[in-house]
Amino acid sequence: MNAATLSERLATLGKLGIGVPLLVVALLAMVVVPLPPILLDAFFTFNITLSLIIMLAVIYVARPLDFAVFPTVLLGVTLLRLALNVASTRVVLLHGHTGPGAAGRVIEAFGSFVVGGNYAVGIVVFVILVVINFVVVTKGAGRSRWTRCPASRWRSTPT
Repeated sequence: MNAATLSERLATLGKLGIGVPLLVVALLAMVVVPLPPILLDAFFTFNITLSLIIMLAVIYVARPLDFAVFPTVLLGVTLLRLALNVASTRVVLLHGHTGPGAAGRVIEAFGSFVVGGNYAVGIVVFVILVVINFVVVTKGAGRSRWTRCPASRWRSTPT
């Protein structure tokens, strides 16, 4: 199959409106079906590249409305990251006893970079990441744009 045929088929999926549901089904399949380490490496590399592209797009956008699709892109990338987390956790738990490269080269490289051969450092970094995630989730769940923002012009209750 050549590139023109593939792009035509992808355009057809977009016109039919089934491209996004197929991507969601593919993400759910990543959660359920065990992935080989080489495929995990490809998906992690794609995810890191996509994250850098999104970050650069957000930094260099001239006006906020120029990137109005950002919440949708953020949701899609978050779903991809969640599926990758579940898939990689499964591979590590099932095949981690066979050696450091059992879950793929990207996970092995990231683990050796973060831990640096010292398990105490790894535990401290892990605890810091857990605390940061807990604080972010807690603050995000308690935040209400309509009632707590003192600089807001709109109020949820009449003044």
